[in-house]
Amino acid sequence: MERPLTALFVDCDSYFASVEQHLDPSLRGRPVGVAPVLAETSCCIAASYEAKAFGVKTGTRISDARNMCPGIAIVEANPPEYVRFHHRVVAAVEDCIHVEAVLSIDEMWAWLPYNLREPANVEAIANKIKATVAREVSPVIKVSIGAGPNKYLAKIASKMRKPDGLFIIQQHQLPDVLHPLKLRDLTGIGSSMEARLHSFGIRSVEHLCDSTKPELHKAWGGVLGDRLWHLLRGDEIPDLASSRKSLGHSHVLPPASRTPDQAWPILCKLLHKACERLRAEHLLTGSLTLQLGFVRGPSWSADAHTVETDSTINLMHLMQRLWRDRPEPGCLILKVGVVLTRLCEQGNHTPQLFQDADAADPAADPAAGTAAEKHRRLDAALDKLRARYGRKVIYYGSVQESRDAAPMRISFTHIPDAEVEGD
Repeated sequence: MERPLTALFVDCDSYFASVEQHLDPSLRGRPVGVAPVLAETSCCIAASYEAKAFGVKTGTRISDARNMCPGIAIVEANPPEYVRFHHRVVAAVEDCIHVEAVLSIDEMWAWLPYNLREPANVEAIANKIKATVAREVSPVIKVSIGAGPNKYLAKIASKMRKPDGLFIIQQHQLPDVLHPLKLRDLTGIGSSMEARLHSFGIRSVEHLCDSTKPELHKAWGGVLGDRLWHLLRGDEIPDLASSRKSLGHSHVLPPASRTPDQAWPILCKLLHKACERLRAEHLLTGSLTLQLGFVRGPSWSADAHTVETDSTINLMHLMQRLWRDRPEPGCLILKVGVVLTRLCEQGNHTPQLFQDADAADPAADPAAGTAAEKHRRLDAALDKLRARYGRKVIYYGSVQESRDAAPMRISFTHIPDAEVEGD
């Protein structure tokens, strides 16, 4: 029995570069590379299709991009604008069909209603989305759209006719329609997984599709192989329940900020951002990892454990201890990062049996409570003010020298709010 089309996937083409071309008309039709900082040692985080034609892609070093594509325009990333246009694109798609979920800054998907699953109806919806984005957002920002019997195949379809593409995978076309793809074109198959599949004798998508469920189970080492076997055949299966394992931020430092005294305030700012997100997601952390990449010499990282907390002050003290123990304290620093792990939900952990030794006496000062309570109230007040008026309105003193450094960065799973992300 033919499985119906159930999912429609929208993917913005070369999104960051397209926004830059919209904002600066002189960049339209030209090769563009977007970099986190304007330094030849940095790398492209996005490239326009004109640049991709020369082989420039995400991760290409800026100096290499200039050699590969003479005349390429390198622009510094402008995350607040990417977030602003992201919300406009989502609103434009929502005008055409309900957005089931936003998956990243440039991807979203919609569940197809029962009465709109015929290919002609799906194509009409897709064309309406393209026209609405062009009219309401920008004719420069293009979207590629895919549809399929499940979300996984719809996402693959959205990438099969880029840029500005539209492709529908119907169940009766499977698996032949996938055979021209490369293994790395399939979501969930990266370089390490591709090497693992090769070790099992699977070297093409056709061979992958022909493999039995037990063979894929063995190749993946578990149920993920079983899931892929079903997804490639158009089956609809629920998403796996997952929990966040880490949360953090990193930043490549511009040349003027690579001395330790300039790098430290930026590192503090990254930790403050991470703590703010931690509290927004109602999580606690039990471990902090400090990551440093040096201009000369190997990278270094160290971690420290703590009782579960979301206190910015407590985690700042933890990071200070790690910072003091870093090797070669006078060396120039190229990249800083902080990662919070051992995460748990606020309502799903075992509190300490005894209060902190420096806790205030509730009997002597009932309003103040313990030191932990003071930290909690301080964090809550700061979060409320920053959420309402922007991050620059108030901040810890350790961030003073980095107010204009380490600007907003956009992760794959966290889309900042356009109104409150002011840094």
